[in-house]
Amino acid sequence: MIAAYKTRKQVLNTYAIILVIATVGFVVRTAKFDQFTFAFHIASFGVSIVMITTMWEALRYINRRLDHSFPFEKSISGRITLQLLLGAVLAIFVRFLIYLFGEPYLPFKLDELFLAATWVMYIIVTVGVNLGFFTDYFIRRWKDSLVLAERLEKEKAQVQFDNLKNQLNPHFLFNALTSLNGLIFESQDLASQFLQHLSKVYRYVLQNKDKNFVPLQTELDFIRNYVFLLCTRFEKALVIKFDISETAIERAIVPVTLQILIENALKHNVADEQRPLIIEIITIGDYLVVSNNLQLRAKVGSSNKQGLENLSSLYRFLIERPVIIDQTDSRFAVKIPLL
Repeated sequence: MIAAYKTRKQVLNTYAIILVIATVGFVVRTAKFDQFTFAFHIASFGVSIVMITTMWEALRYINRRLDHSFPFEKSISGRITLQLLLGAVLAIFVRFLIYLFGEPYLPFKLDELFLAATWVMYIIVTVGVNLGFFTDYFIRRWKDSLVLAERLEKEKAQVQFDNLKNQLNPHFLFNALTSLNGLIFESQDLASQFLQHLSKVYRYVLQNKDKNFVPLQTELDFIRNYVFLLCTRFEKALVIKFDISETAIERAIVPVTLQILIENALKHNVADEQRPLIIEIITIGDYLVVSNNLQLRAKVGSSNKQGLENLSSLYRFLIERPVIIDQTDSRFAVKIPLL
């Protein structure tokens, strides 16, 4: 029967509990009946282990059957009451069998007060075992609720981030097509290059939109195409610098992270030829750092301030190290942990 337990740890825990209960009985008997031989006490100890194991398995069977026929979800108080009553009935039944077929054949007469106490003790033991089953159930349900809450929170963060990535389609496409329209009349060669980089940007988004992470090198290849489009549009008003270490290239990053951070910098800061916005993308240790000089706009349109928060939430589920946001009077920086 014990082999039906799911894990080796459960089997060991079961043996330990049975051994403890049998040992307590052994100590009580040796103290109460010191006139009997050690062999008698050892034999009683063996019989106790068999009886306790049988009762344990019977109680565990009742617990499993009630899990299917009368689960806690149906009525917690009703389930607990019924299981305790069934355990008490089992204890009384076993004690009655001992009273009929065991006590009359003992070579000595037991004290009546001690015998009365054993009836109560049998019930107390079954109550203790059932309380253990109840505790195990509620602990497992508590752990499951924590796992579920974390999974739902992660799914929420993923949905919010997916929505954030999807903003690239309408908003960025409108600006890109507007720029492309102007380039067609100014320089067909530049317009052709612009269109090629634009197609690579959207190919990357389509290929990686469902992935949790991509190699940093892949993200950098994408962002250089994206930067070409931005620099064509903003010209000298925007400067983007890269300083990526060789050791960081093979690390991973959530797709379109860099695009979101660059877009965030452009949305909140002034960028013109007199005051160019300078964005630096560098690696420092285990972090990718995206920073820019701070020259905030007086008013930012269509900003719900959720972009960085959603990005941080997603990274929190992917890696223990957090996204770090640093801001001084002259500079704003976001440190992304490399995966």
